[in-house]
Parts: sequence; C-alpha cells; structure tokens
Amino acid sequence: MSTVIIRSKLFGDMFASEAMQALYSDQALVQRYIDVEVALAKAQGKLGVIPEDAAKVIAVSADISRVDWDRLSDRTRIVGYPILPLVEQMSDWAEGGLGQYCHWGATTQDIMDTADVLQIRDALDLVEAELKAICDAAASLSEKHADTPMAGRTHLQQALPITFGFKTARWLFSLDRHLERLSELRPRVLIGEFAGAAGTLASLGPDGIAVQKALMEELGLGQPGMPWHTARDGFAETTGLLAMICGTLGKIGFDIMLMMQSEIGEVYEPFVSGRGASSTMPQKRNPIASELMVAAAKTVRECHAAMLDGMVHDHERATGPKHVEWQALPTAFLLTSGALAAAREALEGLEVNEKAMRRNLDATGGLIVAEAVMMGLAPEIGRQVAHDVVYDCCREALEKGEAFLDVIARHPEIAGKIERKTLAQLVDPANYLGSAPRMVDDYLKSRKAL
Repeated sequence: MSTVIIRSKLFGDMFASEAMQALYSDQALVQRYIDVEVALAKAQGKLGVIPEDAAKVIAVSADISRVDWDRLSDRTRIVGYPILPLVEQMSDWAEGGLGQYCHWGATTQDIMDTADVLQIRDALDLVEAELKAICDAAASLSEKHADTPMAGRTHLQQALPITFGFKTARWLFSLDRHLERLSELRPRVLIGEFAGAAGTLASLGPDGIAVQKALMEELGLGQPGMPWHTARDGFAETTGLLAMICGTLGKIGFDIMLMMQSEIGEVYEPFVSGRGASSTMPQKRNPIASELMVAAAKTVRECHAAMLDGMVHDHERATGPKHVEWQALPTAFLLTSGALAAAREALEGLEVNEKAMRRNLDATGGLIVAEAVMMGLAPEIGRQVAHDVVYDCCREALEKGEAFLDVIARHPEIAGKIERKTLAQLVDPANYLGSAPRMVDDYLKSRKAL
C-alpha cells in the first residue's frame, strides 16, 4: 500500500480514474517502450537497415509477459534509465542472435519520449471523452434552466438577476474552448522522437531520416520537423491545457460549493447515502466532488509549473531536467482524470432547487433590481435624479426594514408620477434578466450547428 494519494488504496480512486491509473501503470509504460522498439525494428527491416528476419523475430518475441520485473527494476536503479535494461532482455528473447539488432541506432531518450507521446495520445482520448460528457451535462442544464431566475453575485454579494442556465452556459463556454484547444494541441504534441545520441541520426548514416519517417508511420505519429530532446514545449503545452481544464473545473466546483451552503441551498451534488457525511454532524451533506475539483485545480497547476521549469534544458541532451517530467506529467493526467470524473458526477446528477433560487432572489425585497428601478424612472425624472432617489430609497429600505416597493412608491419624486403597478413590475427580479435567456439559447443553437 502507498500513502501517495494517487496510488493509495484509500484515496486513489477519488483522485484518479481507473482508466488513467491503468494507462500510467508500470505495465502500460513498459508496454509502450516495447511498442516503440518493435516499431523501430519493423521500420528498419522494411528499409533494409537491419535484416528483415531480425525485425520479425524481435516483433514475435516481444511479449511483456516475458519481462523479468525484478531484474528490470534492479538494473534501472543502476543504469538510471529503464531502456538499456529492457533492451538487454528483449535481445535475449530474440532467437538466433538476431536480438542484437534491437534498438538499432536509437538512444534511450528516443524510446522514452516516443513512449510518452503514445501515452499522451491515449490519455488525451480519455480526457476528451470525459470533457464531452461534462459538456453534454452542462448543455442539458443550460437548456433546462435558461429561464430559471436566480441572483447573480459579484464580490459574493447579490448584484443583478441572472438565470441558472446562464451560469451553466458560461461553464459550458469554457469547457467547449478546452475541447478546441485539445484538438489544436494534438498535431503539435503527437510527434515522435527518433534522432540518436545528439539529434543528428549520425549512427544511421544516409538512412536516418527514412528510418525516422517509417517509424512514425508504424506508430501513427507525426514526424518531427527537428529533434526535440531538449525542446520540451510540447509536453509543457499539454500540462498547460490540463491545468486550464482543471482551473475551469475548479471554478465550477467553487460555484457549486457556494450554492450548496446551508443559507443558500440552490443546488446540491447528487445524493448518495452516506456521501459527504460528517463523523459528528448527521445533518451535513458536504460537497465532496466539488472539493476534489478545486483540489485538482491547485495541484495540477503546480505540476504545470514544474513542467515549465523542466523546459530549461542544457545543450542537445540535458543533465537532468527531464526527470521532472517523470513525476509531473503522469501526475497531471491522473489528477485531471479524477477532477473530470468528479465534475461529470456532479453535473450529470446535479439537484437544482428553483424555489431556493427564487427565495434568495427575493431576499432583498427588490433591492437587487435597484438598477432596473433607476432606469425605469430615468425617462420620467431624469437619470441622475433617478439615481439619487433610488439610492436614498435603498438606504431607507435597509435601515427601516421596509419593502423597497413601499419606499419608492411614497417618495415625493415618484408618487403620482408612476403607478404602483408599474413600480411593482420594475421591482420584480424576474423582469430584469436582460439578454441572459437569449444568450443561452443562441449559444446552444450555435453548438448544435457545428
């Protein structure tokens, strides 16, 4: 057992999805090392760089079930990297001495970088699938609640009325842009690495570029324009995207937590017996999924900061900054997967209390739409006079605990000039939603048109 959170028996499944944990296991990583070595042998066999028989034997014998994990672990600690120890074993697996052609002309970082890219490709697929599901959930909430009025809040104070669908559609707007970023990122990041010891492919003579091209075709990856052993912007861009995704999820989680407060009660995470329970307070229903989303926003940001620092490599092959990636890159994906799972759970089953939203909207007795009253009075008494009058009425309503409508209806600048019925309409928050419902409808229609 481990107390490291993403490997913990207690917490691991909360902070990382099962699928992402499987993808970033030792087994999966070594399998991708093997995949790259086999693809390299096949590419070189087709080009005649190594004997075609050697390529076939290497491919047929390369079975991860044959890995001696204790030996691989012991040798990795001595060598400092796992590729030479793995190649030693793969060379032994291939019969007839043909294993000598394994890893022909490659360097350790070629294999490790390309295996990382293969993992990133699969990991991005998992992220995309979860993001799309979360977008669907947010779109459904937006459509259902496009006209559900609630208090909009700025600086944690009631500001102006909005609709709940307006709030969720803004969440959706950010999530959609992350999907765009993900598709734009793929061609820049999903390029393999094969360039040899100093990036020049000198060990393969005139065949170097052809081998590189054939290898990438075997793996379904893009061919790099230049070697990127010490150009780590692609991986840093990846964690940057993950950090932004988690930032948005953290914002959503924070909003949900605030709306779940006992005094607010506008939404609740889906009910599961015992979920979010307190050890001492039976009444509690804590926002567990949202808390995980907020935690991921903070921790994945730190992973990205480490990746940015790890971009500072020396010369053509670095002295150690790449080791930062071994921890930060998988951790970013693992924690992001946990945040995505939490967000999907929260949004797909979110309980919306429309009555509480209306109750909170009416809590100020109409003061939340003081702007509406001011703008409604302006044509009759002038904008600046209306501003001053409404300001005074707001203060009086607050000080005396009276209804805003009663205060403005008897004010000498207003009484006799505007009917109480008209004033009542101005004071109703549901009549001051602006373009919020239309914005939601228009945005949802634009998504469907894509």
